[in-house]
Amino acid sequence: MSEIPGDLKFLKSHEWARVEDDGLVRVGISDHAQAALGDLVYVELPEIGASVQAGNGVAVVESVKAASDIYSPVSGEIVEVNEALTDKPEVINEDAFGEGWLFVVRPSDRAELDDLLSADAYAEQIENEDH
Repeated sequence: MSEIPGDLKFLKSHEWARVEDDGLVRVGISDHAQAALGDLVYVELPEIGASVQAGNGVAVVESVKAASDIYSPVSGEIVEVNEALTDKPEVINEDAFGEGWLFVVRPSDRAELDDLLSADAYAEQIENEDH
């Protein structure tokens, strides 16, 4: 299993959230999730300017095995999407916690971040799933 960056927060559904220096929240899926999905072949990104609610599906990733909804960890507005994934969804497989990010949200309620799992709690969840 890959190293889980300690600066990330997680949803139980395997999305990660990184709070940037400017207060924006960058979102992607965990290395564990991309490994479980297998080779990604398509990514449907949200529209810039779209309003999102914490816990609601805002994007889709499709692999050779399955399609999976991607949920927003926080409510707010989509301010950036990773257009590179449109042509190269496999970047998520190669670098899930880095270049494979999906979208950036300007959070409307930063307190929602407190409801997310820490890296350690997420690692524990994965471990329990695998047993």
